[in-house]
Amino acid sequence: AATPAPAAAAAAAEREPALVGAPAPSDEHTPTWAQPAAATATQPLAAFASAGGGDVPAGPSITGFIRNPEGHPVPRSAVTLISLSGRQLGRAAARANGAYELTAPGAGSYVLIAAADGHQPQASTVVVGDQPLGYDILLSGTSGLGGQVRSAVTGQPVTGAMVVVTDVRGEVLTTGTTGPEGYFAFDDLASGTFTVAVNAAEFRPTAVPVEVGGQGTTRIEVELLSGAKVEGVVRAGSARRPLPDARVTLVDAAGNVVATSTTGEDGAYAFTDLDAGDYTVIASGYPPVANGLQVDARGIDGYDVELAHPGD
Repeated sequence: AATPAPAAAAAAAEREPALVGAPAPSDEHTPTWAQPAAATATQPLAAFASAGGGDVPAGPSITGFIRNPEGHPVPRSAVTLISLSGRQLGRAAARANGAYELTAPGAGSYVLIAAADGHQPQASTVVVGDQPLGYDILLSGTSGLGGQVRSAVTGQPVTGAMVVVTDVRGEVLTTGTTGPEGYFAFDDLASGTFTVAVNAAEFRPTAVPVEVGGQGTTRIEVELLSGAKVEGVVRAGSARRPLPDARVTLVDAAGNVVATSTTGEDGAYAFTDLDAGDYTVIASGYPPVANGLQVDARGIDGYDVELAHPGD
């Protein structure tokens, strides 16, 4: 065959791509996701993934480790990659050392979801370029809170007590009632500082701070003081007949008026939900009478007061 003329060979070279002697790609090139849209070959692919198109081609990998706040791996964690429109693009399970690996369909923004038993799930937005992405995940453990409510006086369990758990902002997180033995339990609480408030019929409400750890169940005991009660009858004169419409005032040791009551037709009065301590009962209707008394957690039943005119 005839050898092509030099001019013809030069023309053929201009028509074909230069495959020999082309410069090697630089390691410091600009990632495709950082280039202008017109010069980015993977932009249609990212849009395709976010729109939930057909089969998802393979692209850059996303790798990392899943650990708890103490730095320990969380094996068998489920890791899911979804598009911004909610389409699942990949799923993997963390290995024994907490390592996971997923493949993104191309450059773009995605949502990475990690979940494991006994831990709070986490969702994060990741931005993937044309190179592998390293992304570690921290999963906080869920904790439990349980305990028993008892009477501070008798030590007996309190059934049907209302237990309320609030966070540091005062938001109610969960509520429940105690069972037959006074026990309560709450699951799936994040670690942190909480307030446990307890109230029950015939008891004074109480609130206690609780520090819940990152793992396991924190157990507490709550003691309720009985709401002390003072009740009796106001009687008049030597006949000791019940005195209606008599005004009875309860004053504490500091001189503060705690409560007031007006007797009914039977002369009865009552003060409830009292703290233990020293009080003074003042009854008026006749010339007033003031009597001191000491109230403990059991209260006082049948504390009658007699009113009389001088000389009766």
